[in-house]
Amino acid sequence: MDISQQEQRILESLSALSYRTGDLKSYLKEITLSVSRLLGIDWSTVTLCQAGFEQVLASSLDFEGMDQLFSLHGSVTNTVVTTGQTLTVENVRQTSDVGEVPDGYLCYLGVPLRTAQGKTIGTICSFHRSPRQFSHSEIRTAELFAERAATALDNYHLYQVQIQFNERLETEVAQRTAELKAAQIKLMEQERLAAIGEFAAMIVHEIRNPLTTLTMGLKYSQKQLQHELAQERLALSLSEADRLDRLLRELLMYAKPQTLQLEELELNYWLQTVIDELSEAQRQRINFTRTSGEIKMLGDRDKLKQMMINIVRNACEASLVEDVVECKIESLDASQVCIQVWNQGEVIPPEVLSKLGQPFFSTKSEGTGLGLAIVNRIVKAHGGEFLIQSDETGTCVSVQLPIL
Repeated sequence: MDISQQEQRILESLSALSYRTGDLKSYLKEITLSVSRLLGIDWSTVTLCQAGFEQVLASSLDFEGMDQLFSLHGSVTNTVVTTGQTLTVENVRQTSDVGEVPDGYLCYLGVPLRTAQGKTIGTICSFHRSPRQFSHSEIRTAELFAERAATALDNYHLYQVQIQFNERLETEVAQRTAELKAAQIKLMEQERLAAIGEFAAMIVHEIRNPLTTLTMGLKYSQKQLQHELAQERLALSLSEADRLDRLLRELLMYAKPQTLQLEELELNYWLQTVIDELSEAQRQRINFTRTSGEIKMLGDRDKLKQMMINIVRNACEASLVEDVVECKIESLDASQVCIQVWNQGEVIPPEVLSKLGQPFFSTKSEGTGLGLAIVNRIVKAHGGEFLIQSDETGTCVSVQLPIL
């Protein structure tokens, strides 16, 4: 017998519900209510069955423990799942070989939920407190609802898989986009520095030649003129010429590409040789703490030496003459080492601290603002990280480098 118009309207209303908007539970709940109402039965559920257990996804009656897993062993539901066929039981007291039903119920109708591939993933179970028979029309109605429930569960699962795939794809695209942008920025920076290097080399050459001539003329005049005022002016001019020459050297050093001549260095020994080459006044102020064992890395000896000299000189200039400058090497892990130089100078304000290492920024009246910028470039060329921290105890410059 065909289902009634009322049943058709219910099926149409169910098909309008969307399980893509998180409304799957409401959809399944409406199925259980409709089955109970149309069949005139006391209790209906939609269950998900996997690995010998079932979980009630929706129920026409609220009961305690709906979110729990229940064993299928020995139950009528297990018979439906195992056979993949609809099962009707008029009176469980007269039929003992199909399994048990919940206490207080005698009549049972179980319909399997099958996916499009024919896999049974759950059931629609209907229970009644008194014995009764089910007509062909009633069984067909329950099977129609089972088809809708199975389709909803199957599509919901596929939709969740699609969402997860889209999220992974979006994450992957975002990561690749970020890597591409980083590579483009790095390439642009390299091209910019290369162009600056070429321009700087040309400018330095054009300025240095006349500067050398001017310096030679000033030194000659210094020998010829004996007047005290003239000597003072000439000394000041030579000092400014030296400062300009130093600026040109540092500008060329910062702008040209950091081509490394790598060799194996034992950091304790290497750093001791760097300290030994400092002036006597600076050496006496440094307290060098070695690591307990050898630490080796691949690095450019000359560039790393220049890096350390700049850092140590800054530390000495930033603190009092009688203050000690602490210098130590510390292993961070199996792949990184940290070289720290600490001085007891005044606290560096945060707005200044954030700018240290930027080209042409200096707190010194005669500074070029390229010393720490060169240090930063050398550290990055070695795949390391350059950090500066400052508080009431002093200022610590840290250089983290990869080790062998």
